Amino acid sequence: MPEQDTETMRVLQGLESGNPSVRLQAAMAVGSTPDPRFVDRLIERCAIEPEFFVREMLTWALTRHSSSMTLPKLVDELRSERVQARSQALHTLSKIGDRRAWPAITRTLLTDTDDEVARSAWRAAVVLVPEGEESELAGVLATQFGRGERETRLSLSRALIALGEAMVPPLRAAMMDSDPRVREHAIATERLSRDPDAGFESAIEEAKRLVALGTTGEEER
Repeated sequence: MPEQDTETMRVLQGLESGNPSVRLQAAMAVGSTPDPRFVDRLIERCAIEPEFFVREMLTWALTRHSSSMTLPKLVDELRSERVQARSQALHTLSKIGDRRAWPAITRTLLTDTDDEVARSAWRAAVVLVPEGEESELAGVLATQFGRGERETRLSLSRALIALGEAMVPPLRAAMMDSDPRVREHAIATERLSRDPDAGFESAIEEAKRLVALGTTGEEER
């Protein structure tokens, strides 16, 4: 037991190290040998870890633990005032993929004022949405058309496209919206769904052209 306790302390200290490489190795060690005693500290670290590659390893370590243990704690994080805590918890839930977390993916999160939180919520929602609820989710996601810059808009388009046919009614409605930015984004999403290889920039430029012409391009098909 003393040796085990010493190793536990070493790993916990490693997670708090000022050296990101040490934190990475500590997270890897936890994931390689899952131990329920580390779950709380992993989640706490996710909320404040500044390095992307270390956060990814923390998430991986959490996925190595029982979801019955990690899910309730991650869901609690979704109510945190800390932006990164919400975002990283959503990201981790999407990687775990346990649909018991679905009720926690609220409209508030899907429309969070922080783009990174919203993007993480969109990705998690697409993974966790139960069969039969895709249309309702698509309707909520469609309210975000025109939001943010390139990465945010691309994330939304990908999430909607992943929902398949469920996205069609709200997408077509958005393509006729009075806001030109909404129309551009919706038209670009429709183009991307038909031709993924075209690229988002190309789809946006084509959408801008069509909006300037006062058309959606539907008439051409």
